[in-house]
Amino acid sequence: MRFLSCALLLAAAAPLAAQVGHPPASSPYQDITDGHSVMPIIGYVAGGGGRFGIGPHNGTVYGVRYDVRTGKTIQFGLSYAQGDLDRFIVDPFVTLANRVTGPFNQLTRLADLTVQLNISGGKGWHGIAPYTGVGLGVAFGKDLAADTSGYSFGTRFYVAPQLGTRFFLGSHVHLRVEGRAAFWKIKYPLSFGDEPVQEPGTPEAPNAVITDSQFDEWSVSPWFQAGLGYAFRF
Repeated sequence: MRFLSCALLLAAAAPLAAQVGHPPASSPYQDITDGHSVMPIIGYVAGGGGRFGIGPHNGTVYGVRYDVRTGKTIQFGLSYAQGDLDRFIVDPFVTLANRVTGPFNQLTRLADLTVQLNISGGKGWHGIAPYTGVGLGVAFGKDLAADTSGYSFGTRFYVAPQLGTRFFLGSHVHLRVEGRAAFWKIKYPLSFGDEPVQEPGTPEAPNAVITDSQFDEWSVSPWFQAGLGYAFRF
């Protein structure tokens, strides 16, 4: 009799145990479908442009992004953006009062490959899927005819660690919001180490732009961007 009572209790408890958790239809976690996505992006590149402000910074960029969207932890993306960013001109040949002019607009193009780590794996929580990652890219800065110092931003490789999230509005549409920090090296011309012809200094009080022999530096530019993506399959 005792054995029969225990068996009946176990049988009654089985349906209750099956109810633990969320039914698939009401689960807060949704699978991210595999495929590809494209999105227009808009962003803002901030920063100071290095210690003299002659690197590109402070401006809006527009572009496009393509992602291989997977339901896995790792995914890859390509992006291209461009915009007119601010920069100053430092003239090492004139008087100190006239040395710095600007800011001027410099057309800057940015292209990169991103390796993305999806924090929530292949699922989103209530449509939210945070991620982190890093972008490896190339920046191209158009020269300014007004800058006769010998400085040129030229072509610079950059690395951009990033943190962001995707908001899935359905199986095909999602919003991406992302913050980056782009690191690139700025190289200064040797003319920055010369005394200005119009106002030369002395060995004790030099008037050269650079007096510490450091003719390059790493500059970091905070970079914020957002885009609305559409997913598809071939």
